Amino acid sequence: MRNGDQFDVVVIGGGPGGYVAAIKAAQLGMKVACVEQRGSLGGTCLNVGCIPSKALLHSSHEYAKAKDGLLEHGVVVGKVSLALDKLMARKDKVVNELCRGIEGLFKKNKVEYVIGKGQIIAKDRVKVTAKGQGERTLSARNIIIATGSEVAQIPGVTIDEKRIVSSTGALSLQEVPKKMVVIGGGYIGLELGQVWSNLGAEVTVVEFADRLVPAMDQDICNEVKKLLEQDGIKFKLSTKLLSAKANSKDVKIEVEDIVSGKKEAMTADVMLVCVGRRPYTSDLGLESVGVKLDERGRIPVGANFATSASNIYAIGDVAPGPMLAHKAEEEGVAVAEIIAGQHPHVNYDTIPGVVYTHPEVASVGKTEQELKSAGIEYRVGKFPFLANSRAKATGQATGFVKLLVNASTDQLLGAHIIGPHAGELIAELVLAMEYKASAEDIARTCHAHPGFSEAVKEAALAAYFKPIHM
Repeated sequence: MRNGDQFDVVVIGGGPGGYVAAIKAAQLGMKVACVEQRGSLGGTCLNVGCIPSKALLHSSHEYAKAKDGLLEHGVVVGKVSLALDKLMARKDKVVNELCRGIEGLFKKNKVEYVIGKGQIIAKDRVKVTAKGQGERTLSARNIIIATGSEVAQIPGVTIDEKRIVSSTGALSLQEVPKKMVVIGGGYIGLELGQVWSNLGAEVTVVEFADRLVPAMDQDICNEVKKLLEQDGIKFKLSTKLLSAKANSKDVKIEVEDIVSGKKEAMTADVMLVCVGRRPYTSDLGLESVGVKLDERGRIPVGANFATSASNIYAIGDVAPGPMLAHKAEEEGVAVAEIIAGQHPHVNYDTIPGVVYTHPEVASVGKTEQELKSAGIEYRVGKFPFLANSRAKATGQATGFVKLLVNASTDQLLGAHIIGPHAGELIAELVLAMEYKASAEDIARTCHAHPGFSEAVKEAALAAYFKPIHM
């Protein structure tokens, strides 16, 4: 084995968890290699997930605003048309620049980027296979598995990425479908559904649960459905997919209302499957080191992210917990610090979730339903953006801020926002929860006027006493 093939840490997977773990470990003085088979760093999130979808969301909103939303601001435009090729080219440019940016960070921090498929062949060995380049074996004192996740399949439904597409295919459609059916009303389904709705498609979302984004607070679920319906998206809740068959022209779909049992036939130009993701743990050589999977295909880990093999760690989507890029990043930093002998901690109660539709939806901590189930007495502070001066001035006065606080201690237990810049506003409340702040602490913090964040302040006022502006 070459001397250059010996490392303190080998990371398998170059997504948000993997590349962050690699950089952090290098910053802590370790010799690090990161193995990525895609040939492009950033993982699903950057290449075919978070980033391209947000680029398309923003562009599609700009198109919809130019087409229908500028007159109220006194801006008169001529006929607006869509150049889908340029929209897609911008998305690709954003992705490519960010991918190259991570490669630059690797060079800056002296992380060796190894392109190829990584496979564990011993507790201290990773074999890397790259097409046309043979094999290379890396020696590692520590191995971090950060291989992420892949699209979950529906039994009996064939994804061809043409008529029946996954989120990957939905990011690269060559034309705007007249009709699109989205299977799944979670984060990804709503975001991509809104992209193509903004661009002119007639979109129907089919969701098995009785509400959208079912893990979020009920008030948020109700409000997001109402606001997206106002934008023209249709919903079929408590509905399951029975079958979907694609031909050269369209997709024939059959669904069933799980309450009434009534079946319905639907036709779409494109059907988008967004029923979740599954951990990517196949063909990693886990059996060679005795690492087993749980019933959901994840790698069980201890408090220090170690698997059953003490020097092999797992983070991100392959480990238990929410499949979120920022969760993986936090774990990536933590596991590098643990290997370095430090004692970090990831607080899973303060990991926010954001749906980047327009308006945005953001949440952290407990929902009202969870507090009721746990028998915890609480108070609610709620404030609408309709009463927020900045929201009114900018024409974004939909939605609200909802805070849940402990009835006896006033400590913030959960925060839920639907409205303008919700994904940014939630950060203040994540920090508040991290430091166990009370509603009064937030309410007595000076917020700039006029600002969207004043709605957070007013919701805090409503939680511990009374709001001023409502």
